[in-house]
Amino acid sequence: MSYDIYFVEPRADLSWDELSEGREAAAEASQDVPAALIEVWGRVTPQAEAILGEVELARSAGALELSHDGTGLDLAIFGDEISLSVPYWHDGERAAQVFQIVSAIVAIVERESGLIAFDPQTEGPFTASIDSAVSIMSGTAQDLRSRYGG
Repeated sequence: MSYDIYFVEPRADLSWDELSEGREAAAEASQDVPAALIEVWGRVTPQAEAILGEVELARSAGALELSHDGTGLDLAIFGDEISLSVPYWHDGERAAQVFQIVSAIVAIVERESGLIAFDPQTEGPFTASIDSAVSIMSGTAQDLRSRYGG
């Protein structure tokens, strides 16, 4: 389980859910990462590495992926879709710290891609729901620990 964020093209005539669904459909239809997104990736990854430190990068014809062990953060392009996920590991102050990092990565991706971060957990733009994101992460992490230990 993870806290997921999807990057979508801003359009005033569509709801956030419709934007997300359109992006997902485009990603499923795409076999390879488009050249424009490869260029975006080339600008995003060094900036993300400057924030995160050591990361693992993976590349294939249909996907580009950046993973960070300390936070569990995973930034990926699959076909035509950019997404960011963070596992429900963090609660309390650590959740707030992780979402400060997530916010910085989101800002980079938005700036470099022209896309907007959609937060399906709050059904709106991520930048408008950071406090809610911290609360959801923290509450879910605590709930999972109480159910399964850890």
